[in-house]
Amino acid sequence: MRDLDGEQPASRTLLEQLIRERRQTFEEFAEFAETFAREHDEPGTLSVRHLSRLVAGAHPDGRPLGAVRPATARLLEHIFGLSIDELLAPLDRLTATALQPLRVAIAVVVRGSEVLIVCRRAEDANGLDWQFPAGVVKPGGRPAVIAVRETLAETDVHCIVTRKLGTRLHPTTGVLCEYVLCDYVAGEARNVDVVENVAAIWVERADLTRFVPADQIYGPVLRALDILPTPTA
Repeated sequence: MRDLDGEQPASRTLLEQLIRERRQTFEEFAEFAETFAREHDEPGTLSVRHLSRLVAGAHPDGRPLGAVRPATARLLEHIFGLSIDELLAPLDRLTATALQPLRVAIAVVVRGSEVLIVCRRAEDANGLDWQFPAGVVKPGGRPAVIAVRETLAETDVHCIVTRKLGTRLHPTTGVLCEYVLCDYVAGEARNVDVVENVAAIWVERADLTRFVPADQIYGPVLRALDILPTPTA
């Protein structure tokens, strides 16, 4: 659909933009979705009328859409590999989010006198980089949930968050880091994510700075672990 000047109106939602990138009309995409559902045993259906409301992000009278039928949401998520919330998000909000720095949740997991760290495959001269378990926080994600989930995915260690330690822009990478202190629950540390990491180990808190220089560790993390930086001469 084009306006009076012959220009195509701006996409209102990510879903509308993705359909346009496929060079499909709403009718063509609705037909494709029905075929996809049959071939992949998805119970969801998608009429052109329903699709038109979804891509608009609201009813014709401006009322919010409300919850999408679960079967329809699963169908669209299966097709695009994105959550329904992401697909129906206004493009202007997504653009604003894209301008924000990358956010990661960092888990400082303690077990008695030990703390959990992983060895990543770094690109520097050493080729190795010791860090705390961490994961990217997507828009709308909860850092505490991401920290616990990524710790399990990377190390096979279950933990629970006890408190937030703080947030900072990393002085080297510029990444927005959100630190949480976690207590160990269960599991033996092992390297589960062999693509990203080389090892996952427990180290004594007092030995942490042998792996990660003290000046690279966030101050509140040092204090939470009762680690005092070595005085300089």
